[in-house]
Parts: sequence; structure tokens; C-alpha cells
Amino acid sequence: MRAFAYTRAGDVDEAIAALAASPGGMFLGGGTNLVDLMKLGVASPGLLVDIGRLPLTEVRETPDGGLRIGANVRNSDLAAHPAVRARYPALSQAVLAGASGQIRNTATTGGNLLQRTRCLYFQDVAKPCNKREPGSGCPAREGVHRDLAVLGHSAACVATHPSDMAVALAALDAVVHLRGPGGERTVPLCGFHRLPGDEPHRDTVIERAELVVAVGLPAPPAGRSAYRKARDRASYAFALASVAAALDVREGVVADVRLAFGGLAHKPWRARVAEEALRGAPATEESFVRAAEAELAAAEPLRDNAFKVPLARNLAVRVLRDLAAPDDGEASAP
Repeated sequence: MRAFAYTRAGDVDEAIAALAASPGGMFLGGGTNLVDLMKLGVASPGLLVDIGRLPLTEVRETPDGGLRIGANVRNSDLAAHPAVRARYPALSQAVLAGASGQIRNTATTGGNLLQRTRCLYFQDVAKPCNKREPGSGCPAREGVHRDLAVLGHSAACVATHPSDMAVALAALDAVVHLRGPGGERTVPLCGFHRLPGDEPHRDTVIERAELVVAVGLPAPPAGRSAYRKARDRASYAFALASVAAALDVREGVVADVRLAFGGLAHKPWRARVAEEALRGAPATEESFVRAAEAELAAAEPLRDNAFKVPLARNLAVRVLRDLAAPDDGEASAP
């Protein structure tokens, strides 16, 4: 790990000013991802601006019936919050599906959105990687890519975004509240993360010295929601594929649906094609299969990850089928 300077910000404006004055600096929240990358030599900030004690730790009601989640809300606190558990079960389930209890006690909402890919080539500074060093190449395309993208990838990058929480937030139409040198702005969660294109080093649309201050959730969608994740082991593993869904069925017909995939792309993948196919359709397994297949028709799997396409289809069908079933309590856990 290289030497770096450190400062603890007293408020949001001080944090932004400190980073704006240090082009090689980075914000430090919970540090569960950044510190690991610094140890590996992947990240080498000249300055760490500690925002961990900023008063961004509230989950509060909003006038439209939604929630505003502070960027420093710990993942464990978010998953356990009564309003989140009762009104946004997909979000609570997604957070609990990620990492370990110890990491959830430290990781923050803002940091979760900004975590970097777990692609082996990105994390190994002895290997080329366009995300780490633009123009150096993407050896994952012909190398080890079993866990990597089948949707939205490019010749420059096939990495996947690792967040579970972000997938649920994408399905729930969340927004990200940012503050930077130019003031405040709000970005839809589905537009916050980027597909790689020819600039895979840019994970998000965030600008220099902008700080995530909160995540906003609108009023919960009608019906029920759930999150489910397929992974290689029962805990502390990233998604091979995951699904967040909210489904409203009335008289056997899909009145509304929200659907997002994780583990398949460089960002949480909002399944707009599938949603359009399902609205007004019978809430049957046949409809769910057709919709999932329509969405995944755009997949371009690589040599060793074609299994992700039927895996994601079957996962989506199972989640939608469970949500469409008569309500006998909370939707099943991931």
C-alpha cells in the first residue's frame, strides 16, 4: 500500500472542498471495498477524505410516502429498518444476501453503490485491464470469465457490478442524491451506473468531487416484492445471477411489474422488455417464461458463461411465480 494523506471531514461541504482540491483523492466511507483495493495496489489515492462520521445516517419518511436513506446508513441497519422490511422487502432481502454480517455492520449505502467489480483481472495489477488501465486490454474475454457479463458488455470490458442492494434499488425506481462543487442533483438509480462501452473505467455518471448524500425511494409499488440470488455457496459469494421483482396481480392479470437482474452486466439490469411483455398479460408461468426469454434474447454469452442465461430466466420465473401465488405471509427469503 502506498503512502497517502488523510483528513476527516467535519461536514459535507468540507468533504467536497477537500476532494475538489486534491485530484488524486478519494472519499472513505466504510472502507470495505476501497481499503481492499488499496492493499492490492488497484487504488492508490493521494488523499483519503473520511466521510464516515458525517450525519448522513437517517432513514426518514418523505412527503410522497417513500424513504430517504442517508449515504452513511450501515447495510445491517438498512436491512433491519422496520419501514424497509415492511414496505420494501426486496431491498431488505437483497442487503442480507450480500457479504457477511461483519461487513454489513461496516459497509454503507453510498459505498455499496460505488463498489468496484470483483473481476480477477481488475484486482490483479500484474494483468492488463481496461477498467484499471484504459487501453491495456481485456484478457477476461478469452480468459477466466465464468462469473462475468452476458448482457451489455463490450470489446473493452465484460466485468459485472457486484452489488445486491443496487439491483433491488433499480427495480424499486430509486434515485441517487448527489452533491458536488456545482451543487446538488438527482440521478435515477437505473442511470447512475454505466455500461462499459469504450470507457469501462467509468463505473458511474458521478462527477469529480461529487458525493452520494442519500438514496431516495418512491412510495412502494403495489403488490409484493422479493429478491433472490443464485451463487456458488450459501453465503459470502457474489451473484452468478440475481433477480429483484415487484409484482401487482389483479384478477389473474399483471397490473404492474418491476424487474431487475444482477450478476449479468456492468450495472444492475432493469428488464424493461420483460416488464412491457408482462403488463396486461395473464399472471401465469407461461407468461413469465416468455417475458424472461424476451429480455434475455439480447444476451451475448462468452465461452464459459452461457449457463447464466437459463439460470437468470429460471430465477426470474421462480420469483415471479412466487409473488403471483396467494399471499400467505412474506415472500420467501433469497
